[in-house]
Amino acid sequence: MSAPSYLTTKEVAERYRTAESTVRYWRHVGYIPGGMKRGRRVLYNEAVLDAWDAEQETGGQAA
Repeated sequence: MSAPSYLTTKEVAERYRTAESTVRYWRHVGYIPGGMKRGRRVLYNEAVLDAWDAEQETGGQAA
């Protein structure tokens, strides 16, 4: 089993084609899942974001 892959705020912003400040706001209001502090950085679990993306595609219904 491989180790989980984590993305930085910048990488998440690139993934969703938005500004880093928007990703930080999303995290602040609880819109985007998977963000966790590691030292001074916030990292996002890529698998959690993939699952969230799939859920968004189905209109919030569990797949």
